[in-house]
Amino acid sequence: MTEEELLDGSKKNNAAAQELLYQNYSPKMLGVCYRFAKSKMDAEDMLQEGFIKVFSQLHQYQNSGSFEGWIRRIIVNTCINVLKKNKRFSDCLDISLAENLHSLEKNIPSIIQSKQIVECIRLLPIGYRTVLNLYAIEGYSHKEIGALLDIQESSSRSQYFRAKSMLELVLIKNGILEQSKKELA
Repeated sequence: MTEEELLDGSKKNNAAAQELLYQNYSPKMLGVCYRFAKSKMDAEDMLQEGFIKVFSQLHQYQNSGSFEGWIRRIIVNTCINVLKKNKRFSDCLDISLAENLHSLEKNIPSIIQSKQIVECIRLLPIGYRTVLNLYAIEGYSHKEIGALLDIQESSSRSQYFRAKSMLELVLIKNGILEQSKKELA
């Protein structure tokens, strides 16, 4: 089935088309959820809730732009809403542990296994992790992040800087940074 046929069938509540659509997009979207979630089970819950929204809002997709991008935006918004609903984000937003950290970004080699980075990102406090994901990975602006999370734009910038600094320390602590430097030599 083509993407257009999947969309058409899914809009008509064809179970087979909906299943294929889910199978085509759920692996990538689970990766998105996993970056925001604390555990695999939380990520799977976010994914399920996100796809319920995808199917219920499918009639709103106007066939303009990337369908995958449209799904991704719904999934990201679902992740944010789950974090807000559970107050996981707001409880950790103003962590002062990283106040005096300085960025070592220029020292981080570009060749680090992405799976290792994702695992290290997941070790960050939820507030840092959320802003880092939204800005660095999803491409949201600090202004958009502020609106999504009900925080000031400057808070988003501060959280992002702190997240990068803390991530660098986590990479060093887990030996990933040193391992990557050796691979470059």
